[in-house]
Amino acid sequence: SLENTGKIPPLSSKEKFKVVTRGAFDFTEYPWYGLLSAINQANDAEPAYGQGWKSYGKRYVTSFADGTIENFITSAILPSILHQDPRFYHSEAGGFTHKAGYAVSRIFLTRTDSGSTTFNYSEVVGSALSATISTYSYHPRSTVLRSPSGPRYIPSDRTLANTASVWGSQVGFDTVVIVIKEFWPDIHRKLSHKSGESSRH
Repeated sequence: SLENTGKIPPLSSKEKFKVVTRGAFDFTEYPWYGLLSAINQANDAEPAYGQGWKSYGKRYVTSFADGTIENFITSAILPSILHQDPRFYHSEAGGFTHKAGYAVSRIFLTRTDSGSTTFNYSEVVGSALSATISTYSYHPRSTVLRSPSGPRYIPSDRTLANTASVWGSQVGFDTVVIVIKEFWPDIHRKLSHKSGESSRH
């Protein structure tokens, strides 16, 4: 994300892939997917995985793969093909409502490499494409789970409904991340200011 940058040069395709690679494998991603997998385990999401540590591992790998595929498609592959800028530009002014509205709108609007505003095909279409790829390639097929109470048939998760659910979750998460990015500089300045005041007393 960029703040108070003015006119800056566009990223090359190589730079777009480099930025995404650095972010996708940042150390903060690993505990996030761990938490997400724990929530899915507790909710018995995609029940064909079952329960237990082995099942948790499967959910972790699936979550990590879902996020990584989406990051590369929405922020590197499609932006390179469509000449769109995957970076987030902070709004220059406005109050809370303006900033929040601007941040949410960046899911649907983005900059081109030439600096103009355009529909964010990379995000909207890219997240749908990544959800389709992941759902129909490695998400669970139908299976029968054995239990003390008898066999339990689990339908396949490779469905249009599950694809739409994954797509919606990805777009929703990306929206939350963008809103956090928009307000983080303000939060950071306030925290730094308070820290500076505390050190002087």
